[in-house]
Amino acid sequence: QVQLVESGGGLVQAGGSLRLSCAASGRTFSNYIMAWFRQAPGKEREFVAGIKRSGRSTYYTYYGESVKGRFTISRDNAANTVALQMNSLKPEDTAVYYCAARAVVVSRLPSEYDYWGQGTQVTISS
Repeated sequence: QVQLVESGGGLVQAGGSLRLSCAASGRTFSNYIMAWFRQAPGKEREFVAGIKRSGRSTYYTYYGESVKGRFTISRDNAANTVALQMNSLKPEDTAVYYCAARAVVVSRLPSEYDYWGQGTQVTISS
């Protein structure tokens, strides 16, 4: 079992930045693929970014098209945390952001993730 708790959401003006953090507890964190999703009112949950260990100290990162170049995902296995640095924020980035985890295979589908946090609200004003 893996427990995930997000933090760092809030209200920011367009063009600003926010940093979300996800603290994980439970099974061996470093073995899991970690990802961020978001869900705006009336819309489906959308993949934002993911990170997977690809070597002893190297990681493979992947991003949704709408955030590529603006958002950066990172992880600290010693601290059991994963972060999402969000820059150049736009009103369309407004959503509840969720941290998620799954084992083995990279995926952009929310249905394939086993563990979820409770979400943190991000609101971008124009």
